[in-house]
Amino acid sequence: MLQLAIGMPQGWEWLIIFAIMLLLFGKRLPEVGRSLGKGITEFRKGVKSVYDEVDGDPTKPRPASPASDPRSLPQQGPGIAPAAPATSESAQA
Repeated sequence: MLQLAIGMPQGWEWLIIFAIMLLLFGKRLPEVGRSLGKGITEFRKGVKSVYDEVDGDPTKPRPASPASDPRSLPQQGPGIAPAAPATSESAQA
């Protein structure tokens, strides 16, 4: 048998692992499978939405994001005031 990696279970070892998992999760196995299936479905939906966003129709206008609205950006103040020049009193102290 072709060994793919050192330490990977093969043949009977997988059956033993499966039997242990069945003993541990036997009653909850349908729940575990259902939640795993839902997780995979949500992941696929997320990946599809990313692909749709990237490969979307360029003529179709996209909704404006809050960052692109100039009214949502914080107002920029006058900046940092320059330091006051040192006086002779502060230089002597």
